[in-house]
Amino acid sequence: MHVDNSAPRVSVIMPSYNTARFIAGSLDSVFRQTFQHLEVIVVNDGSPDTAELESALAPYLKQIVYIKQENKRAAGARNTAIRRSRGEFLAFLDSDDVWFPHHLAAQMRLFEADPDLGLVYCNCFSSGDPAQMEKFMDRCPSDGTANFASLAVERCQIPISTVVARKAALVLAGLFDESMLRCDDYDMWLRAAFHGAKIAYTREVQARLNEGRPGSLGVANVKMMEAYRQILEKVLRTLPLSRDDRELIEHRVSETQGILLYELAKAQLHQGYLEEARKLFTEANSYLHMRKVALASWALGVAPHVTRQLFAFASRMRSGRLVS
Repeated sequence: MHVDNSAPRVSVIMPSYNTARFIAGSLDSVFRQTFQHLEVIVVNDGSPDTAELESALAPYLKQIVYIKQENKRAAGARNTAIRRSRGEFLAFLDSDDVWFPHHLAAQMRLFEADPDLGLVYCNCFSSGDPAQMEKFMDRCPSDGTANFASLAVERCQIPISTVVARKAALVLAGLFDESMLRCDDYDMWLRAAFHGAKIAYTREVQARLNEGRPGSLGVANVKMMEAYRQILEKVLRTLPLSRDDRELIEHRVSETQGILLYELAKAQLHQGYLEEARKLFTEANSYLHMRKVALASWALGVAPHVTRQLFAFASRMRSGRLVS
């Protein structure tokens, strides 16, 4: 592969933390791109697997920019790479995900078709289990125009490893917020859209995400909703919103708090704390006003142990692990 070191059009941004066993596959997917006017910046974000990572990177060192830094989490690693980047465009790839060979070429054609675009993304396969691949947009739809309002209510959801953005659009929005523990990408896209970045997407599948993360799904959902609520509260504090946008965000904060309480209630139910779960379902319904939430609260008051069994059964069905 020939890389134009004098003037790359696209800078590929790859943070790495505990991804030594995946990063060669990710890099190979970059170097197989049909679009070749690029540079690749890998940031070792204080990774505990540095020895293994640097061994995996050894065959690629003449083809990449390698930066080692103290841990600053994903936002800090991405910002480090952005500041070092030379391309007009930034393409994000987490170092355990892979692109299909046509990805960058397809995304760059969107910018050529509409020079006003600031950010584009696409569909991808999304699963930790190769035998159970699903399309990201089947689970997290993008409907209608992607803009500040549709991102705020999650009518459009953006997988970061498919994003190509104009560097100027992200710089204008202030880059990634390094104070955030998680979901810094969601915060970034919201701010970019608010500051005028025009966003487009395609339903074409152009990448595969590795979502085989350890940990409890219930705990992950709670942490995700906590992060979303904090981001929306930050939006209220820091952005000069119109009255309509402020009302939209305030409603979404309330809704997100209800969803958070609902997820906490399910976690308590799973652990057998039935009365605490009932109280949380009741509180969640004060925000959500949803029949299924009210029914869960009522059922726990009438038949708590049966309700717990029904929730467990439904959870196994959703996860595809129902056994006879």
